[in-house]
Amino acid sequence: MSLISIKHLFGLQNTPKNDIEKILQTAFKFREVLDRPIKKVPSLKGKNVLSLFFENSTRTKMSFDLAAKRLSADVTSFSKGTSSLNKGESFKDTVQNIHSMKIDCIIIRHSSPGSCINLTNYVDASIINGGDGFHEHPTQALLDIMSLKEKFKSIKNLKVGIIGDILHSRVARSNIYGLTKLGAKVRVCGPSNLIPARIESLGVEVSHDIKDTVKWADALNVLRIQRERMGIGIIPSTREYRSLFGITSSLINKYNKDITILHPGPINRGVEVSSCVADGPNSIILNQVLNGVAVRMSVLYLLLGGGE
Repeated sequence: MSLISIKHLFGLQNTPKNDIEKILQTAFKFREVLDRPIKKVPSLKGKNVLSLFFENSTRTKMSFDLAAKRLSADVTSFSKGTSSLNKGESFKDTVQNIHSMKIDCIIIRHSSPGSCINLTNYVDASIINGGDGFHEHPTQALLDIMSLKEKFKSIKNLKVGIIGDILHSRVARSNIYGLTKLGAKVRVCGPSNLIPARIESLGVEVSHDIKDTVKWADALNVLRIQRERMGIGIIPSTREYRSLFGITSSLINKYNKDITILHPGPINRGVEVSSCVADGPNSIILNQVLNGVAVRMSVLYLLLGGGE
C-alpha cells in the first residue's frame, strides 16, 4: 500500500505538494543510507521491480536499478531489442505477459507522451514515469529540487533559471511544476523558437536575454540541446547557440556571484555549458547524480509501502 496519496508517479503536474515534500524528506533519509559503509536496507525485500525502457538511457535506468537493489528489491530489465516486440507481439501482450510474473512496480520510459498512463490499462502494478516523450520526467525534477534544497535549505522564493531547449524538454516541464508548487520563482530562457507558446500560463517568466537571467538567478538548470528531437534548422549551428546562450566562466564571473549550476545530463560540453563551468566550484552536477539514487529509493519505498 502506498505511503503517499498517489499510487503512480506519472508527473509532478498532478502530484500534490504534500506528496512532493514527503518524497524529498524521505530522499534525504536515504541519502544518509548511501553515505554508510553498507548501503543496503531490507525495506522492499520480496518486491519485484521491472525496468521497461523503450528509449536509450544511462543515468535514469542505472539509477533506478541501483535504487531498487539498495532497497533489496528484485530487479528485472526489459530490452526492446531482444524482446518479442520484434516478432510482431503487441505492446499490450508484452506487458501483460510480463505482469503475470507478479511485478509490483514498473518503471517505463517511452517516446510517446502518456505511455505511462496507458500502461495502467493493462496492469495493476505501481507505475513510475521514467520519461515520456516531451511530456514529463518527474524523478529528474525531484532530484534537481533535492539538490537545490541541499544547497539552499529552502526552495521558497529561490530564483531558478531554466536555460536552453525548453520546447523539447520533459525535464523542464517537471521542474516547472515541482518548483512552482514549492514556491520558487522560475524563469525560462532560450531562443524564441525553443520556448513553448503560452508557457507563462505555468507560472514562469520568459526571457531571451541570458545575461539578464544570469544576473537575476540564484541557480541555473542548463538543459541539453536535443538535436535528435529537432528538425533541421531549428538552431542555425551549435557554435551560434553557444555564443548566444552558452554558460561560460566569463559570463558567470562577470556578475561576481555564487550562482549554482545544474545539468540533467548528458552534457554537450562546449555547447550549452563549458567544461570549466561543468567541472567548476559552482557546479552541483555530480551531487545530482547521487541524489538521483536517493530520490528514486524514496519514490519506490513510498509507492510500494516499504516497511509494511
